[in-house]
Amino acid sequence: MLLHEIKRPAIKKGKKRLGKGEGSGFGKQAGKGHKGQKSRSGGNIPDWFEGGQMPIQRRLPKRGFKNINRKEYRILNLSSLVSLQDEQIDVVLLETKGLIRKCSAKKYIPVKILADLDTQFNKKIVIEADAFSKKAKEIIEANGGNAVILSTKTSSRKVAKDGGDESC
Repeated sequence: MLLHEIKRPAIKKGKKRLGKGEGSGFGKQAGKGHKGQKSRSGGNIPDWFEGGQMPIQRRLPKRGFKNINRKEYRILNLSSLVSLQDEQIDVVLLETKGLIRKCSAKKYIPVKILADLDTQFNKKIVIEADAFSKKAKEIIEANGGNAVILSTKTSSRKVAKDGGDESC
């Protein structure tokens, strides 16, 4: 064995024995200092706690804008209708086929048909929905189909008979 091959022995440090006399260095208050919340058992203060002052998440102003008049739609792309064999497509059919989420009778969310940039749609069909994008309407009518906009004033909508989830 040469001098440069000698390795330091592994140090096996014992665990801190808290509260075992003054001579140990961790006697009396067991390394927790004097009194106060942090010296008590269960005295863990969360990192976000600011000592009782108004927390930062309540001091900072809210950001952004939420439009209360926003109209929410269940959207569907024309490209997903290519696989359907039906010539008359309405909201109930789309719900039963699983192409859009089902709605409950309490809250109806309108359906809007959109067109992708590269939509390859060449069927002559009649589609009933609450709204259509300009491009989608053009594509449907260019193929000899018809885009029927459902009346927004009718309060009783057709909803699938098996019901639907409340979160629609």
